[in-house]
Amino acid sequence: MHKTLVSADRLLAWSRERQLALIDCRFDLGDSTAGERAYAAGHLPGAVYAHLERDLSGPVGASTGRHPLPDPAMLARQFGQWGIGADVQVIAYDDGNGAFAARLWWLLRWLGHDAVAVLDGGLRAWLAAGGSLTTHVTAPAPRAFVTRRDDSRWVDADTVAAELTADRCVLVDARALERYAGEVEPIDPVAGHVPGAVPAPFSVNLGPDGRFLAPDPLASRWRALLAGRPPSALIAMCGSGVTACHDLLALEIAGLPGARLYAGSWSEWIRDPSRPVARGRS
Repeated sequence: MHKTLVSADRLLAWSRERQLALIDCRFDLGDSTAGERAYAAGHLPGAVYAHLERDLSGPVGASTGRHPLPDPAMLARQFGQWGIGADVQVIAYDDGNGAFAARLWWLLRWLGHDAVAVLDGGLRAWLAAGGSLTTHVTAPAPRAFVTRRDDSRWVDADTVAAELTADRCVLVDARALERYAGEVEPIDPVAGHVPGAVPAPFSVNLGPDGRFLAPDPLASRWRALLAGRPPSALIAMCGSGVTACHDLLALEIAGLPGARLYAGSWSEWIRDPSRPVARGRS
């Protein structure tokens, strides 16, 4: 069982010797059809496509962020339709840094499926290792997905506010530093960050090759951010609860499990104008 990452070389070997559920998570926040078009043009053999907004998020409401958590029962049925059962190893991939694949990784862990890993380096690593692409669309045999939901893995805005006030958490923001600082905001109507949050851009989890750093340097980075607190004190957020999952995956790779997701994140926080907003890099 792989529970965090899988290399392209390992996946190439596995694809010849064991049953896998391959999930293509490519997406573009600026063009919601781009990932699906890319999948149709070529994807890993046997992979099915997971659309961030249609499959991996719930409906947007007046008080939600841009990518609310999906209904657990509906999500479990979708997992079953993708051929995910108790004994199936899931591999999630995208075409870049793993941010969208990490969302699927977290959702599966939330519903109790531990055998899920992200393809380290994504589609580019697969091609560099000699992997092929296909345009054939696979229809997996449906399986029964048994849910073991763990809602201790995520928190809401009220919990974030209460824990910050009581100094019981380390709130980290996975967005790019300029978005955290409120210097630019290309997506949401309000710029800035939650007062008390510290920047933890998910891109820092990666090396120049687009793959995750090794466990030791990741652990050094995250222990510095924790400043002596346990991983369970950490809450990860971002713009909408997607790239924050990348930080949570990095913590697991580093051997520091137990952190939580602020599922609504910044796009939910700013829905309520009474919630405070901070700007600046410190």
